[in-house]
Amino acid sequence: MIKTSFFREPIDKICFIVIALLSFLMVILVGGSKICNENGCLLKTQPHVEQFSWENQKINEKDQGFSLIFDRPMSPESVEENLEIEPPLDGKISWSGKRLVYTLNQVIPYGKNYRLSLKNAQEKFRGKEKLGSKIEPFIAEFQSRDRAFAYIGSQKEESGKLILNNSTKQNKTILTPEHLTVVDFKFTPNTEKIIFSAVNENKTHGDFKKIDLYEVTTGLSNDLTTKIPGQLNLILEGEEYQNNKFDLAGKNGEIIIVQRIKNDDPTDFDLWKIEPGKIPQRLNTKGGDFLVTPDKKAVAIAQGEGIAIIPVGTEENQSNINFLPKYGQVLTFSADGNSAAMINFNKDNAQLRYTRSLFYVNNQGVEKELLNIEGSIIDCKFNSNGKQLFCLLTELTETETEFQEKPYFVAIDIQSGDVIPLVALPKFQDMKISIAPDGFGILFDQLITENDVPQNSLKTALPDDDLLTDSAELILSSRLWLLTLPSQESTQPNLQELPIAGFKPQWSP
Repeated sequence: MIKTSFFREPIDKICFIVIALLSFLMVILVGGSKICNENGCLLKTQPHVEQFSWENQKINEKDQGFSLIFDRPMSPESVEENLEIEPPLDGKISWSGKRLVYTLNQVIPYGKNYRLSLKNAQEKFRGKEKLGSKIEPFIAEFQSRDRAFAYIGSQKEESGKLILNNSTKQNKTILTPEHLTVVDFKFTPNTEKIIFSAVNENKTHGDFKKIDLYEVTTGLSNDLTTKIPGQLNLILEGEEYQNNKFDLAGKNGEIIIVQRIKNDDPTDFDLWKIEPGKIPQRLNTKGGDFLVTPDKKAVAIAQGEGIAIIPVGTEENQSNINFLPKYGQVLTFSADGNSAAMINFNKDNAQLRYTRSLFYVNNQGVEKELLNIEGSIIDCKFNSNGKQLFCLLTELTETETEFQEKPYFVAIDIQSGDVIPLVALPKFQDMKISIAPDGFGILFDQLITENDVPQNSLKTALPDDDLLTDSAELILSSRLWLLTLPSQESTQPNLQELPIAGFKPQWSP
């Protein structure tokens, strides 16, 4: 009996192997797709999400939307009908091939955890009405930044200390040591540090001219990692120059612009640029109040009868200076830097009375007067989309013996010019306001100074530490207030006193 082999020739064996491999590859190409990871590749026959840009991220006011990328073309209608976000985030959807973009209509509310899910969406075949397989269910989570603010304490062991109040975590942290009395502070854009000016009681012996600049970690995180608060670093000493008002420039707030006056020569004053690892550099510009632009590339400073916009970059750019001759003060910029609120100081020569005009100015050449009042325009802040201004104003009233200014908050619609009263306040003194980055509310302080207390009661009212206002008045006590702004949940503003003794409150970005 003669035995026959299945493969008579070697060429038969080779052909069979090639046919088998090609058949296997055709099954993969026609019947499904692959998902690969560090453990290898798995065959997938269902459509799936390849990338979600906000997955396990911490989102802030600058994040205007997210994207979803699918492994194949999808039916837009089926995706949009089945996409869910909890809590809801109002927005609009656009498509570019296999990429979905979801753009928020408002800044994301802070202090919340979010969950995105998608199921029952179907793939779409080119040129065919019939839809294909349903998507593999997708679930992902992300967070918004903690809702937090910092302030300078004004009572007992907190007096003069920089304190962080984290409303999301419901805790507070004293960030600065006992020997430092904080004068002013600014958050860095990523919230992880605060730059602050302070008097070192160990070496100044009460000399408030010697103000140093420091940085300290907040414990807040720009991502999902854990940060340690209270790590302190000295940036600039005040031995030779008095360090006054400052603001942050550079992409991440790494450049400090500070107004410095020489301690033994008050005529020597200038803006200085402080950069890590570099010698402090003069900007060689004279002027008064200043503000760094939102792009962190220039300084708007009051000079004579106008506002100069001065770059803070290379020396070649220093000659590229814009000048706005009409205005006397820049109050604030919109978040995108395209608009500003400015004050014009008017004088009626006929009646010998002074008024102040609030102007809206943008980079398209629009200059719009929003209001004209005899009182004061204390401060204004744009909302997140730049379409509204929230302002603290005063109404000037005359009694038999004196003029009095009564403070009140208003909301101003930029397009219509409507001025909407929000709430009246009993008094103000060097009041500082800060609007939450998500538009939740406005923080402000209410100070009681030595001028508010009768002289015969002043001695018993004096605090243990000397805390001064910007106008050098002794602070006896202070409290913080929160004006919650109208929203989808509540159409009316709500004013409440916080159980916090402090001043100069500032929301984290």
